[in-house]
Amino acid sequence: MPGCFKKTLFALASLVSFVSFILIVVAMGTPKWMTGKILCKTGADLVNATDPELVKFIGEIYYGLFRGGKIRQCGLGGRRSKFTIFPQMVKKLNTGLHVMIIMFLCVAILFSLVSFGFCILNAIKVPYRAINGPAGACLWNFFAGGFVVLAVTSFMAAVKLHHLTERIANFQENVFRFVILEERFEDCFWICVASATAHAVNLLLIAISGIHFPKIKTKTEEVNVTAEDIMY
Repeated sequence: MPGCFKKTLFALASLVSFVSFILIVVAMGTPKWMTGKILCKTGADLVNATDPELVKFIGEIYYGLFRGGKIRQCGLGGRRSKFTIFPQMVKKLNTGLHVMIIMFLCVAILFSLVSFGFCILNAIKVPYRAINGPAGACLWNFFAGGFVVLAVTSFMAAVKLHHLTERIANFQENVFRFVILEERFEDCFWICVASATAHAVNLLLIAISGIHFPKIKTKTEEVNVTAEDIMY
């Protein structure tokens, strides 16, 4: 049976793994990974809008991995619309990269659950095989955190290098052209970053569990019995 200190650390690590699993699932299902402001350049150019008038041509956009929405401002008031990434925008986006992001997160979810199971196992008993012990728990946490990092990095590449926001903003726009004025990574993106950080914390906890702290030994005093003590 593992010691009390080791049990506590692995129980905490299992809780962190489960929280990471929840965070990834929530992030994937929420449509706000990115928000931004979009300018209807075609409308602004038509009326030669100056700085005070540009407000009438600035809308908003938000999107996640599966769906999103935008508010078009082309001088006639805001018009809301919603869209789905699949199957509507498959041809418009870099489909391979977008699918890779989703796959990375799905694999991270799987490894988070495996990490949760291994941490529970190590909190209950000392496994016979080394791969089932702290080494295995470290391995699955490393994989889970690594795949989340890959997903986050790929999403940043899609936004910054492949102009994902601009492609989505101009989807099915035949008359007006939109340009991006501002982009912000939102809570769901940072939730994934927190998930990767959680697995890094788990690696630290598992490393601490392997430290053997020196035991404090108390010296027993030797009792010297003299002849006088026997008399009394």
